[in-house]
Amino acid sequence: MTDERTTRDQATEVAQWLRRHPRFLEQYPDIAANLVVPRDAGASTSLASYQLEVLREKNRELTRRLHELFGNAQVNERLAVRTHQLSLALMRAQGSAETLRTMVAVLREDFAGDAVRILLFHPVDGLADADWAQVVPQADARLEGFRESIGSGEPFCGRLLPERASLLFGSAAEQVASSAVLPVAGVGLVAVGSTDAHRFFPGMGTLFLRMMAEALATALARKD
Repeated sequence: MTDERTTRDQATEVAQWLRRHPRFLEQYPDIAANLVVPRDAGASTSLASYQLEVLREKNRELTRRLHELFGNAQVNERLAVRTHQLSLALMRAQGSAETLRTMVAVLREDFAGDAVRILLFHPVDGLADADWAQVVPQADARLEGFRESIGSGEPFCGRLLPERASLLFGSAAEQVASSAVLPVAGVGLVAVGSTDAHRFFPGMGTLFLRMMAEALATALARKD
């Protein structure tokens, strides 16, 4: 009997507190969704409607997330296929010059790069007519801003400082609004520029960029 009286007293206190704080459930919608509401009509109807709206909102959010995940999965699938095709094309290329030409062509066509440039640490025979290639020794002071990326092997994505953009893209630097710079171990830098300021941005995933850089490094090592 004492326990039942205590429970009733506690329930009364809770009910009185809720009456003084009618907006409590707005702050804790999960509690509203779990309350058991009587099935008869009356004041409980509004709470039942509120519970239904909370569940509907959760369903809308879950649906939105599902569509977002599905969209990301499709994008990643396309990138995976294109990266695989790039790797195969690099392996089929004959010689270092053709390998680099293949890299540039694929980045322009399949990955829609508005400006593609390669900065090499060492000269490569057969690229004298390539306006997209230049040689800058790795110790050159102009590469100071890229040291961290070169050392870590982590691609850079985002907007480049004017002097860095000018070094990589030359006269096309003014049209480049965002860039992805891929350090290729022992080879140099591959720069992909876009006129879209939102195409490449800090914090974006770089897995496929790293895979492309590794594929190029491996293909060139096989040509040596």
